[in-house]
Amino acid sequence: MDLIIRLDEADGKTSAVYRALRAAIADGRLPAGERLPATRALATDLGVARGSVAAAYERLTAEGYLAARVGAGTFVVGAPRTTARRRATADPLRPRADWTFEPLATSGAMRKPRYDFRTGIPDAGLFPFDAWRRLVTAELRWRANNPGTYGEPAGHPALREAIARYLGVSRGVRTTADDVVVTNGAQHAFDLIARVLVRPGDVVAVEEPGYPPARRILAALGAKVTGVRVDDEGLVVTELPAAARLVYTTPSHQFPLGRAMSLARRRELLDWARARPAAIVEDDYDSEFRFSARPLEPLHSLDAAGRVLYVGTFSKSMIPAVRTGFVLATPGLREALTAARQLSDGYGQPAVQAALARFLDEGLLARHVRKAGKAYATRHARIVSALDRMPGLDVVPSAAGLHVAALTSADTGAVVSAAARAGLAVEDLSDYSEGSPTRQAGFVFGFGAVDPALLDEGMTLFAALLARHA
Repeated sequence: MDLIIRLDEADGKTSAVYRALRAAIADGRLPAGERLPATRALATDLGVARGSVAAAYERLTAEGYLAARVGAGTFVVGAPRTTARRRATADPLRPRADWTFEPLATSGAMRKPRYDFRTGIPDAGLFPFDAWRRLVTAELRWRANNPGTYGEPAGHPALREAIARYLGVSRGVRTTADDVVVTNGAQHAFDLIARVLVRPGDVVAVEEPGYPPARRILAALGAKVTGVRVDDEGLVVTELPAAARLVYTTPSHQFPLGRAMSLARRRELLDWARARPAAIVEDDYDSEFRFSARPLEPLHSLDAAGRVLYVGTFSKSMIPAVRTGFVLATPGLREALTAARQLSDGYGQPAVQAALARFLDEGLLARHVRKAGKAYATRHARIVSALDRMPGLDVVPSAAGLHVAALTSADTGAVVSAAARAGLAVEDLSDYSEGSPTRQAGFVFGFGAVDPALLDEGMTLFAALLARHA
């Protein structure tokens, strides 16, 4: 038992031992039922006389903190109720009012429903765990990745090179390892960008409806966040606030509606940013999975003025547990983003990053994307077919990603609540808008987490609930 006492107390060593034991019992470090060391042993550990420890034990026993059992020893009973009440009524430290925790729908704190149509969750059953385990194990062996030193803030050099090569082949993005800053997922990338570019009071624009965590990161750092409408061609550039310093957008697969931004709209957005100047954060979160034509060029590939910060993640293409993303930094921001990364969490996990580099270079990610993409394409088609048969729904066309949206005039809140009670998780489109007078009503269905054997049954259940609340 580790016990820290002050031996310079004016009222003696017995009182010091007594106070240290009582404090440990009161705050739970010594839980009820814990057996205390024999008085001789504890006295030796503390460097005090055995009589001081025995007297402290006797006093705590008299006060109800301890109980002595003949032949067994001395045990903790627990803190008296008065102490527990005093701790419960104490005024705790409180955060700023804007820091409140509400688990996301995809949070591990949420129980998995039977019919799981939550968005943003890939199917872990499709992932090649054996191959991944082999790579990670190899990188965790002694002398691999200099385990006795800290890693590079911008990320493992091999991974940065592998990401640059992979993006060149898979997305047509022209970049080098020098541009890549590795992050702990996309949200970490958004946070770094906002810290480097956005000052309190700056105006930033986000899509409406859009991705709530990106909006909340920007707002938490003091930005004035403005939602901008999305139409059939993507973000409506003519409605962007003139003072916006940064624009967040998901052009390859708009979240959550699912449309792709048209080429004309992409060029219009780049012209707008170049004239300000303003930065564009391009979140390309799940466009690896495509079900029809090849994707349009990313904004980053069309950008000749260095306004676009391209953000990607392996949480969707692989599994969230890999917890790795990246941002392609423009030349003027590389050093600042690397410095922000170093201050935020240092450097990430070198072994995981090195394993991911090999996963990319050995073609394992490309192979996995092809295999998983076929499975997701089948689920996408089944969900769209089921939604097309439901009266009152207008399916939003989409050709990529892990979710599909449908617009409606029904009471979406009532349907979503009824579905939750029936063990079916579907998301309300209005939850992705904050205060917009043109908020659209609809549903968003993810198909990465749903059990394929339960997909049709789940859609049949949803159809019945929708008809009940139409």
